[in-house]
Amino acid sequence: MQLEVIGVGGAGCRIADAILERESEQRRFVGDAFAFDTDAESTAALEAIPEQHCHWFGDTIDEGLNGNLDRGFEVGEEYVDELGRILDEGRPSLADAFFLVVGSGGATGGGVVPHLISRLQSVYDKPVYVLAALPAKSELRTDETAGIDRQATADSAAGVGEARPMAEENTVRTLKRIDGLADAVICFDNEAWLHTDEKLADARDRLNRGLATRLEALFGASAAAEGDVAETVIDASDVARILDATDGTTTATLGYGAQTVETDDGGSRFGLGLIPTESSVDTTEAVSAVETTVNKALHGKLTLECDLEDVNRTMVVVGGPPDWLNRKGIADGRQTVQSETGSAQLLGGDAPRPDSDEVYTVLLLAGIEASDRLASLWRSPR
Repeated sequence: MQLEVIGVGGAGCRIADAILERESEQRRFVGDAFAFDTDAESTAALEAIPEQHCHWFGDTIDEGLNGNLDRGFEVGEEYVDELGRILDEGRPSLADAFFLVVGSGGATGGGVVPHLISRLQSVYDKPVYVLAALPAKSELRTDETAGIDRQATADSAAGVGEARPMAEENTVRTLKRIDGLADAVICFDNEAWLHTDEKLADARDRLNRGLATRLEALFGASAAAEGDVAETVIDASDVARILDATDGTTTATLGYGAQTVETDDGGSRFGLGLIPTESSVDTTEAVSAVETTVNKALHGKLTLECDLEDVNRTMVVVGGPPDWLNRKGIADGRQTVQSETGSAQLLGGDAPRPDSDEVYTVLLLAGIEASDRLASLWRSPR
């Protein structure tokens, strides 16, 4: 599966950059990656996205948007054709889907993404998926509630840890605009992933890397390297069956679990790996490793917490060293997921990683009917 990854706004661009950085040389699933922002310094700080794909726009913006989402919508309408032309210069015709990444509490990403979705769907007959990062509570502080602190003020001026008192309201309005436009929205709740008393600015890189790991595990499963032979291959049509709803925009979340295992570097990995050898992995250990990662993915922290029984459709991908991908363990794991979610539709695949020493499971849980976090956003005063 090949994605056109498009980061919009500061947070969206940073996450898109982390996704491209995480992508393996052997298993490429990103066709092109773009970064669009009204802050030129922000795009210049990106490391993985090619400079020619980092685009500053908004020469009519004098002093930034300052959380003004109404102005963001105006800017989105004003510049969407310009951004669309830049995307056309990539390889959109080769992509299986567009993957827009946005910090939903910001004015730039929140204002531009709805217009960009409409533009893409009017030009290309491909799914448009959105990754929406939800704001942390600490971003909502103001000088009146947090006290005036000179260092905090200096950090804000530098774009680090700045207060965004409108972030929750912007998130609700952005998600409402996206609803019915995008095929699916995968949510990542920053608040749930922060450690106690941890600031988002300090955790940002860790959170982005963790999210990128989950996305690579899912979308990279279809990007096999030479020598990778999956028993059940995941492709773009499988992802579409889970994410694309017929009655609106699907809400989705990701679960992930991994376990380090011992691999025999001298056996089947000798030379070019062309000489087959019998597996030295104990069957019981292999089954246990798969089942452990499945349970971690189910009961560990999701990118958006939800009641598992409210999940309508699920994809289960188990990956790792081929000798550890025990078929019985994988089948039992899928049965466990089916039992605990009650999903009306469940698809599964495996992702052999001969160069890895980890067994992992990634879950794509879609069609979520209820989420306490989203419900609290809808109830927040505006």
